[in-house]
Amino acid sequence: MSRKTVAIFVQHPKTSVQSCNGIIKALSPHYDFKIFTKHEIEDDYLNDVDVVAFPGGIGDSDNFDHLLKYHADPIRNFVNAGGKYLGICMGAYWAGHHYLNILDGITCEQYIKRPDSGIRRYYSKAIPITWNGASHHAFFYDGPAFVGDKSRCRVVSRYSNNDPMAIIQGNVGLIGCHMESERYWYDKRYLEPYYHQGIHHKLLKNFVDWLVYD
Repeated sequence: MSRKTVAIFVQHPKTSVQSCNGIIKALSPHYDFKIFTKHEIEDDYLNDVDVVAFPGGIGDSDNFDHLLKYHADPIRNFVNAGGKYLGICMGAYWAGHHYLNILDGITCEQYIKRPDSGIRRYYSKAIPITWNGASHHAFFYDGPAFVGDKSRCRVVSRYSNNDPMAIIQGNVGLIGCHMESERYWYDKRYLEPYYHQGIHHKLLKNFVDWLVYD
């Protein structure tokens, strides 16, 4: 099986170096990588790319037009032509109808505002999820839930209120929590007990494999 190439968008801190590094660590050595930023890319840049990845970071809705000034249409064309899109946290929001609009019948909504989420603040925390039915605590920082017709997507993970936390719909794979998180992210006493010991990196790699090969 030939190695696939992932192009990761990085514009720290809006899409963070930490999230990018975590994705690379989780997917290495099974995937090759290239990096692009908010600046214009060559017309053939995506020709050898299998997955475009948009990580999480610190930002708001106004960042999209600024950061993806040159990339929105090429990314839409890439996905429509069969390329894969991986979005984590803010990168997942960007798949929604307000932004890239590459989902069908699914909206990306703030989990902290969803019914029975049990959390109302967006600071970093480890929250309970199920992943393929198994219980975990995952690193969370104001990520989305995926709301709508669940028959239109594969639900891989759910939040504690049963909202989808990770989905695959066609060429698009989205994750609300940070499965790419590394040990140093768990630098507060209330987070330390929930470090995943690398298990979440394996889950992320499996998720990307399903997106790319299934």
